[in-house]
Amino acid sequence: MNLKFDERGLIPAIVQDHYTKQVLTLAYMNEETLALTIAEGRTVFYSRSRQTLWRKGETSGNIQRVVSITADCDADALVVEVVKAGPACHTGEESCFFQPVYLSEELRQFSYEGLYRLIAGRKSNPKEGSYTTYLFEKGLDKILKKVGEESTEVIIGGAKQDKEETVYEIADLAYHVMVLMVQLGISLEDVTRELEKRHVIDHKVKQERMQ
Repeated sequence: MNLKFDERGLIPAIVQDHYTKQVLTLAYMNEETLALTIAEGRTVFYSRSRQTLWRKGETSGNIQRVVSITADCDADALVVEVVKAGPACHTGEESCFFQPVYLSEELRQFSYEGLYRLIAGRKSNPKEGSYTTYLFEKGLDKILKKVGEESTEVIIGGAKQDKEETVYEIADLAYHVMVLMVQLGISLEDVTRELEKRHVIDHKVKQERMQ
């Protein structure tokens, strides 16, 4: 494929999380850094401000392993799917796109990624009157207690075979489990990778590990 680089010899590269599909950052590549990215299997970009190439994670350790690179219909932009080893943004945020500009109350849709980011935001930027902030302020013991309580409620609802109640309690449990994940620094990608591994693990070995 003949890619179309601009007059400066650059092409925009949208970096996307392979597991969650979250957009992580917008960077630029030239022919050299694109070739290095493919050869090394990790993202290598061109810095327009420093006018030099840079390997993502070279100093921070937050390397991005490349899964695929796709060009758009005009061949003048790329989407790079990656498995990341840490936050994509130099601020420590998982994605460089974390500052809300507009959000339609009518059309916005729920996502686990969105809920996770909201919960993480309540930890990094506490909000007065927020229940989530309250849980983080109380600490791990309180969070674990709530996870235990909600687990019990799920069991009770399931035992009664009450679908509506069980769905309600599962939602409560899912939320509190995410609070625990944020508290312990466990990402959605961590859980996804663990579930992904179970597709290839020998069932007998897995059972032996669980004993």
